[in-house]
Amino acid sequence: MSSAALRLSETAAALEPAAAAPQPVDLKLVPAPPSADQALDAVQRELDALKAELDQLRRRDDSLHHYMRRLDEELKLAGRVQQDFLPKQLPKVGPVRFHTLFRPAGHVSGDLYDVMRLDESHVGFYMADAVGHGMPAALLTMFLKQALVTKEIDAAAYRLLAPAQTMAKLNDALVTQNLSQATFATALYGHLNTRTLELTFAKGGHPSPILLTGDGELRALDSDGPLLGIFPGEEFAQTTVQLSPGDRLFIYSDGVELVFSDEPSPDSDRWRQELHDRRHLPTNEIVREFNEHLDRVVANTNRKRDDLTVIAMEIAGA
Repeated sequence: MSSAALRLSETAAALEPAAAAPQPVDLKLVPAPPSADQALDAVQRELDALKAELDQLRRRDDSLHHYMRRLDEELKLAGRVQQDFLPKQLPKVGPVRFHTLFRPAGHVSGDLYDVMRLDESHVGFYMADAVGHGMPAALLTMFLKQALVTKEIDAAAYRLLAPAQTMAKLNDALVTQNLSQATFATALYGHLNTRTLELTFAKGGHPSPILLTGDGELRALDSDGPLLGIFPGEEFAQTTVQLSPGDRLFIYSDGVELVFSDEPSPDSDRWRQELHDRRHLPTNEIVREFNEHLDRVVANTNRKRDDLTVIAMEIAGA
């Protein structure tokens, strides 16, 4: 090694800190291991703390079950109240008969319907389907039912409103409420002259009713109209159809299209095919088979359910 390298090595060694000399250990400062009694006391304290926490969780669980039972009972009561707003007896006027199917997805429904005698020669029918489910949707449909105006009455006489007028008034009544949540609904209202069998209806965002004629032809009856509750002053188109003995009209909510679908989304073609395949059956049998099909779907699948309502109107005499 050169003298310069040697001097550099010596300088670097001088700059390094000197290694600390080992210090003697004072054995008095080393903690003694816990005795068996102390270890048992520590374990017992941990067990007591866990037991107290478990007791607290059990009390919370009991309280939660109590409130859930109360909520379930209140929803059942609300469902019974909602059922009381459905027609107790469907009108039978001349050759006209009605059959209905009403199946909420839960205790209460976002669907609601009515069939009412308007005067000596007219029967009205109505269906609403609030967007959403559960109690908020049910409350909205209850409001719509009470806001439905089908005639104007003064001291001297009355006048039946055209279905398009009824729908326009219903939409304005909902918009006027200025609800805090974005709350919309579909609806359909119409009436039938039981003497002439002339059917007139209007709808807003609702599925088109299906006419199954006496000779087995199936066709959808369309009429344009927006969802209810978005804009005031909306106009609704109106459709008039001449019915004949043997004809049957099916008014329904979109839950029907969902229950006859193999996919999570509604299938209107499948539902219409199922209806057409049963054209040879009496109307009450068609409704009964739909109800039984729904029972099987509910029992055998975990698929999402929707509220489901059907009004079937038939003209006897074919």
